[in-house]
Amino acid sequence: MQLREDFNSLVGSTEDSTAVNRRSFMQTAVGVGFAAAVAPVCAQTMIKTDRAGLTDGVAKLTVAGAEVPLYFAKPEGKSNLPVILVISEIFGVHEHIADVARRFAKQGYLALAPELFVRQGDAKNAASVAELMKEIISKVPDAQVMGDLDAAVAWAANNGGDTKRLGITGFCWGGRITWMYSAYNPSVKAGVAWYGRLLGESTALTPKHPIDIAANLKTPVLGLYGAKDQGIPVESVFKMEVELKKGNSKSEFKVYENSGHAFNADYRPSYNEADAKDGWGRALAWFKANGVV
Repeated sequence: MQLREDFNSLVGSTEDSTAVNRRSFMQTAVGVGFAAAVAPVCAQTMIKTDRAGLTDGVAKLTVAGAEVPLYFAKPEGKSNLPVILVISEIFGVHEHIADVARRFAKQGYLALAPELFVRQGDAKNAASVAELMKEIISKVPDAQVMGDLDAAVAWAANNGGDTKRLGITGFCWGGRITWMYSAYNPSVKAGVAWYGRLLGESTALTPKHPIDIAANLKTPVLGLYGAKDQGIPVESVFKMEVELKKGNSKSEFKVYENSGHAFNADYRPSYNEADAKDGWGRALAWFKANGVV
């Protein structure tokens, strides 16, 4: 049941429609191409952010003996930059996530997108979302993710980032992690969570979920959700709001009435251009208002 709920929250569907064409858009490296499970890609709506004025690439973090790839992008020749952690969907750090990082870099940030599933497997080669969920994502411990993000923050401090101005944003699976890391690391000044799951069962790998940390959350998080999301019903947003009001994080939600899940994913049919652009503007304003600028 938990796996089915996770599947639905990640793809925004209540049907197991997982067959894909895996021969197209294979990810060949971190931040390049697309995972097999997202094919076919909607090239006509896909945003492509150029590298003019930017420095980007892939660094390697060593965390507890494991090598974790880290895609980074920043303004060329600049230092002492505010830092944004960009947390991927279940598909890992493919072209869309790297592009989002470059969008932040164009705004003056050091943007970091770590490949958080590398120990469990190669997210790019899973033939379907269902396989990806079962074989890789369901085996990723929250504690491992928190440690990898700590390592990314440490890397930022040594590579031109000002970690006193630290923000985090994430999409889908990464939206949930945005809530969790904002509660875990008191150095995070603000978060923006895009359609991340809020409720769930407590397990050894995921002992808590956003609703469990809401009342004690100190970091302001902006939640961007779709009212038509079939996997994350709007009722769960209402429940989260009730818990948040028990604390003083000053977190907020924006629910888009005409959008479902993954409305910011410009490479997928779920993309809603108007709501994605509005969400992007709200995200930038949220970080600025909370000192991540």
